[in-house]
Parts: sequence; structure tokens; C-alpha cells
Amino acid sequence: MRAVVVSRLGGPDVLQVVEQPVPEPGPGEVRIRVAAASVNFADVKARYGNYHHAGAPPFVPGLDLAGTVDAVGEGVTGLAVGQRVMAFPKGGAYSEYAVAPAVLAYPVPDGVDLETAAALATVGVTAYELLTKVARLQPGETVLVHAAAGGVGTVALQLAKILGAGQVIGTVGSDEKAEHARRYGADVVINYSAGGFADAVLAATDGRGADVILDAVGGPAFADNLRCLARFGRLVVYGNAAGAYGQVDTAELHSTCRSVLGYSMGTTRRFRPEALRASAERVLELVATGRLQVPVCGRYPLERAAEAHTVMENRGTLGKVLLVMA
Repeated sequence: MRAVVVSRLGGPDVLQVVEQPVPEPGPGEVRIRVAAASVNFADVKARYGNYHHAGAPPFVPGLDLAGTVDAVGEGVTGLAVGQRVMAFPKGGAYSEYAVAPAVLAYPVPDGVDLETAAALATVGVTAYELLTKVARLQPGETVLVHAAAGGVGTVALQLAKILGAGQVIGTVGSDEKAEHARRYGADVVINYSAGGFADAVLAATDGRGADVILDAVGGPAFADNLRCLARFGRLVVYGNAAGAYGQVDTAELHSTCRSVLGYSMGTTRRFRPEALRASAERVLELVATGRLQVPVCGRYPLERAAEAHTVMENRGTLGKVLLVMA
């Protein structure tokens, strides 16, 4: 089979297509003939050696995929050969075949195509987990979504509305991305390229601030997040795209009843994989019924994986990027 490997740590040029043996599923696993794999910013970080649990080169990158089960390991129930699934594989997703733990493979409903399922996996489950389990969003609350035109951001805007948010605010880095954020549910969009965002959030909320903030940026944004976080608000940190970490003065937390919370999809997959099923099934249902959309802005064959990574790394995406195995 063909697979993309990170031959050494570095830029997009380190991605190479190689021939590898087709993997065999072990007990509790299924083998999937991959239709499409999602490209996530975590894949870019892994290519540089900056993503937790990433292997040493050479390794196959990719967190999620969708395809058809073509072999079932011992002890697997509820999944059968020929079944369409969305999955988080044991190894990388950038390959024609992949093995996934059955606990991390979810049947794709009729009416949802496999490319959409591949695009949904990481961003949909992450956004739903952030808003429901971590931030515990309540009806009527204000939600601030950073990187609102990206994969998680685009889905989080929509889910916040579906879950009853009273106001949804998104931050973006360009006018084009601002239009995208509005299209997918943002009531207020802040273009941070023209300056900071905290004052604009406070102005949009009559000085209250946001009840829930979803932040995968980190770095300098952290202090501004705290500045515009409402009393009893929850700041959820689920990444550090800026490459730096923020600092918190605990006195700012207890006196205002505010919380700073962390979430990692990778850690959850590793230590509590069974906890993701309800979220995965819910977002698949929302897509199947047309309430949730996952826009795909680019489709690339395996041979153009470096190009897909370049677009992702340059923040040139509006929605999701896929590798397709046509």
C-alpha cells in the first residue's frame, strides 16, 4: 500500500510517499480501507517533533480518517467487513489502509459521505467535547471562539448555537476569514490583525466578557483571554499554536470564580477512548440531519501531502483540508 511518511523532522518537503505492507488488525482492532484522511494542525506540529506522542521519524502522520472496514480482529463486536466508519487509527492516517482500535471506530450514518466523515472526526468531536464536557456551556451564555475560520473553530461556532449559546463571538486574522465565520454562526467577528480582541469582546458584551472561551492559540492571547473572561467564566485551553504558553495569577481566579481548563484529544484517545463515543455519535447525527456542516476547502492526493501541509501551515484554510485516496 502507499503511505505518506515523515522521513525526518522539518518542513513540508520531509513528507514522502512510500510503499509499506498492508497492516493486520490485532485483537480488538479493525483494518480500514481509507477513503480520506483529515489534515490537522497537529500533523504539522508532529512533522516538526512538537506534538505529544508523535513518533520518531520515519512515521506516518494523521490523526483521523474515514473508510470501509475490510478486516476485523479477534473479539470485535458491533463492526463488520464492509461497514463505513469514521476512526482514529492506531498508527497514522495518511495511508491507503490503516488499523484502528474498534473502540475508536464509529459507524457512519447513511447520507453522510466518507469525505465529510473524515473532515468531521477530530474537529467535530473536539468541539463537542470542549463545549459540553469541559466548558459545560449553558443556554444563553456568550462563547468566544478563537481561530474561528479553522476546522475546530468552524464547527464550534455552529455547535455553540445548536447548544443554546446566546451570543457567539469569533476571532480571525483576515476579512475573508471574517466572512467565513459569519457564514457559520458568529454573531460578532473580531479581526485581530487590526489590534487586540479583549476590548472588542468587552464592548460586544456590555463589559461582562465571555462566559466560555475556546483557545488553541495560547501565548500572548492568554492574558487578554483572562481580561475578557466573565465572572464564573471558563477559559478552555486546547492547544498552543502560537508556540508559547500563558501565565495565570491564581488571585485572578478565586476572586472572580473563573476557571482555566485544559483539554487534549490525544490524551483522551489514549487514556479514555471509550469516553469519545457519545460525542462522535452525536456530531455524526447532527451532520446526517443537516444541522451541522463541515466545509472542505481542499482535497489533495497522497502525492501532494506537502502542498496540503504548506496551506495549513500558512494559515490559508477556511474549514478542512483532506487527503483523498481516489
